[in-house]
Amino acid sequence: MARPLFVIILHIILALSLITSSCSKAPKGYSLLQLKGSDTEVSLALSLAEAYMDKDSLVSIAVTGGGSGTGIAAIINGKTDIANSSRPMKEKEISLAESQGVKVFTTLFAVDALAIIVNDQNPLDGLGTSQLGEIFRGEKDNWKAFGGEDLEINLYGRQNNSGTYIFFRDNFLKADYSPEAKQMNGNAQIVAGVREDPSAIGYVGLGYVVKKNGSIVDGLKILNIAQDSLFISPLEKDNITSGAYPITRPLYQFTNGKPSGKILEFIQFELSREGQELVSREGYYPLSPEHVMINKQNGLYE
Repeated sequence: MARPLFVIILHIILALSLITSSCSKAPKGYSLLQLKGSDTEVSLALSLAEAYMDKDSLVSIAVTGGGSGTGIAAIINGKTDIANSSRPMKEKEISLAESQGVKVFTTLFAVDALAIIVNDQNPLDGLGTSQLGEIFRGEKDNWKAFGGEDLEINLYGRQNNSGTYIFFRDNFLKADYSPEAKQMNGNAQIVAGVREDPSAIGYVGLGYVVKKNGSIVDGLKILNIAQDSLFISPLEKDNITSGAYPITRPLYQFTNGKPSGKILEFIQFELSREGQELVSREGYYPLSPEHVMINKQNGLYE
């Protein structure tokens, strides 16, 4: 599930080094693919890329983050083969792509649950979605208002080029974030900040705070979330796949037109049984039947 930041950086360096070294002596039929964008997806995309490269020695895949907005800008500007995004494209982004001669094609390849995390010293076990809005809009700024200690609430979130930032704002705040919210570069920075701050609250992809053995990263607590008075844990798979846990979303990949060649083969690997099993092992969730149907209608399955 969660990977240390230095491991992710190492994989990126190795992939970029492989691309650089192979450009001058690449064998016939060799392909170099670039994936860029969502930090929520970068660890998962790395694992999928590694597994695919083990099966196909004639392809190298470099995966970098930077946020969903960075990936979307890159596909619009012809700077990446696949844009990873934890949100759908905005209408203005689609229009900009069309003006650049880019025909956006969308693939759904996994499902993510967004975990609301606090320091493990926080006595609270859950919050309602409306309370999350009050907290992150800055309308209530002391844990005492929610039955906690008399401590000022410190907010940890993402920068505004993040798809997670936009998803959480549009679906749960319905307004702008508090100006006091800390804007962190990625999930790992939020995790590190919340672990060290007894007053903290943040939002991250579930795969970044749950270890491979199912335990939670030390120093953190994952809150149960209620939408209609019933508190739901994101740690139970059925709560995610059934839609009972309210903070879930599909994860997207965008290409310029319907993918073909090695790009299509890689995406089909992601959507295969093997790929979806890997998705589950990495702390994310496989596609729902509805998502599979959308991909089928788009002609992504053999």
